Amino acid sequence: MRNAFALFAAYVLAIGMACAEVGDIAPFTRGTFAQIRAEHASRPLVLHFWSLTCPPCITEMPRLAAFARAHRDFDLVLVTTDPIEQSERVAARLKTWGLTDAANFAYADNFVERLRFEVDRNWHGELPFTALIKPDGSVKTVEGELKTEDLVAWLDKGLTQ
Repeated sequence: MRNAFALFAAYVLAIGMACAEVGDIAPFTRGTFAQIRAEHASRPLVLHFWSLTCPPCITEMPRLAAFARAHRDFDLVLVTTDPIEQSERVAARLKTWGLTDAANFAYADNFVERLRFEVDRNWHGELPFTALIKPDGSVKTVEGELKTEDLVAWLDKGLTQ
């Protein structure tokens, strides 16, 4: 058991080091969602899931990038559902949108259902998908396009409570 854990830890470290070379895209594995929530617990968090092969995601990301640049009152974390082996392509796309400053993750577990289940038990993988998480821990999810006016309303409501 100890050897299996050591191998797994070495694998995660190797993936993490490889990701650092291609745009700081970290592996999104079992437990990452809880870790992200803990790290951003004091501020509103927009956790946005997308993919290179999702046309609505591709059209939405430049708007999300512009919004994030104009509003510094929330944290933005992006998770591509593409495998971590696609990190170079993902990093290139993020660079064109100006989203390399956001925390970026890529799926690094072939059991994607488990990853989705940790985020929302009712999510079946539709993209784009966003979890809006207030500092009090409450979560609102959005399947499909995240409209700017909905994001503004959520932020306004979250910051005034």
